[in-house]
Amino acid sequence: MRPFIPARFLALTTLVLPASPAFAEDSPSSVAVSGSAAIVSDYRFRGISLSENDPAVQATINITHESGLYVGAWGSSLDMGELYGPTEIDLYAGWAGTIAPRTGLDVAITYYSYPAGDDSLGNADYFETIAKLNREIGPVKATLGAGYSWDQSALGGDHLYLFGDAAAPVTGTPLTLKGHFGRSKGAMAPGQGDYLDWSLGADLTFSALTLGVAYVDTDLGGARPVDAAALFSISAAF
Repeated sequence: MRPFIPARFLALTTLVLPASPAFAEDSPSSVAVSGSAAIVSDYRFRGISLSENDPAVQATINITHESGLYVGAWGSSLDMGELYGPTEIDLYAGWAGTIAPRTGLDVAITYYSYPAGDDSLGNADYFETIAKLNREIGPVKATLGAGYSWDQSALGGDHLYLFGDAAAPVTGTPLTLKGHFGRSKGAMAPGQGDYLDWSLGADLTFSALTLGVAYVDTDLGGARPVDAAALFSISAAF
């Protein structure tokens, strides 16, 4: 997933919040608000550090309707130079629901924005559409997904990201084992073009508090900010 609301953030609300009037007409029980705050040892986006291998503070808030429609915002501190500024704010809207027994679909559009970036250096903001197919296989939750960004000024071309995730709770414990594999192809901002990324990790959850650890790597080589790293996180949900 700040004390300022830039003009481009306000303009986007007409796109991201089309369902808000419908939400208001429903009973309060049909709408759920949730969120979380986290500290991570390194902000990694698809294997690449966007915080110069330093810690980052992150937060998210979601508004979900019983129909499956949702909107939300996610923010993180950042260290990628003056073009991006010190903060990333992602705004998203989508739908998630069950399409078959133990099978779910999640489709969304995300706007990646850098509100405090230096616009004189160029445009860093861009959109991405994302689709995820989730399947419960015994206790394991498996996900296959794709993210696509069309040609935009911040990208210099289109971009496709294919990925797979798996999460397996350890029976009788608060531990969940997690794995991820992804492939990026085409232009990317921020990013490195065509490459692979992967991670293995575990989450330890106590009520609303989650401690996480993960090993993250790419096939881009060993230099910063794409070197292999052990990541640590602590988050609190509400």
